[in-house]
Amino acid sequence: MAGEETGYRITFQDILQNEAVKTYIQKADESLIALGYTEHSFPHVMKVARTASDILLTLGYSEREAELARIAGYLHDIGNVINRIDHAQSGAVMAFRILDNMGADPQDIATIITAIGNHDESTAFPVNPVAAALILADKTDVRYTRVRNQDFASFDIHDRVNYSVKESEIEIVKDSHIELKLKIDTEMCAVMDYFEIFLNRMILCRKAAEKLGLEFWLVINGQRLI
Repeated sequence: MAGEETGYRITFQDILQNEAVKTYIQKADESLIALGYTEHSFPHVMKVARTASDILLTLGYSEREAELARIAGYLHDIGNVINRIDHAQSGAVMAFRILDNMGADPQDIATIITAIGNHDESTAFPVNPVAAALILADKTDVRYTRVRNQDFASFDIHDRVNYSVKESEIEIVKDSHIELKLKIDTEMCAVMDYFEIFLNRMILCRKAAEKLGLEFWLVINGQRLI
C-alpha cells in the first residue's frame, strides 16, 4: 500500500472479534427485515468479505490489500442500522469511528471507508482496487438463500429474482475477465426480470471490472448476456 503507516495494522480478526461491529450488523439486518429486504446479515457480509479478498489475491494484489477488502466487505452494510437511504455513506462514517477508536492506521482507514462509501449503486464508483473488489463481491451475491419470505404467493419481483437463482459462481480469468455464472429457474423468474432488477448493478460491475483491468461477463443458464 502507498504511504507511510502511522498506526496499528488492523486485521480482519480484530474486526470479527469486535462486539460493537457484531451488534451493528445484527441490528442493521433487523431494520432491513422490517423493510422487507433480502438477507444482509452475517452470511452476506462474510461472503462479500471472502469474495472481495479472493478477487484481489487472484489478480496478484498484495495480501494487505486483500485483507483491507475483507474488512471493507464485512463492514460495508453497517450503515443500514441508521437508514437504508445513503447507507453507504453513513456506514463509512461509522466504520471510520470504529477503526479510529481501534487505533488503525489512517492509510488503512482511508482505503476501507472509501470502499464502503462507494459500494451502493446510487452513488458508487470503483475509485480504487479495494472499492472495485467490494462492488463486484456485493453486487454478485444473488442466491435463493437470501430470500426470507417463504410465502410464494406474496413474492414481489425482488423475491422472485433472488429465489430463482439456484446456482451462483464467480470465476476470475486473470488478464481477461470476471464472470458471474448463474443458473436460473425460468419457471420462477424470466431472464428479463433479472435485468429489470439488476441492470444498474451489472453496469456497475462492468465499471468495477474495468478498474481491475478486466471485462465483466454475465452468463445465465450457459448463455453469455453481457
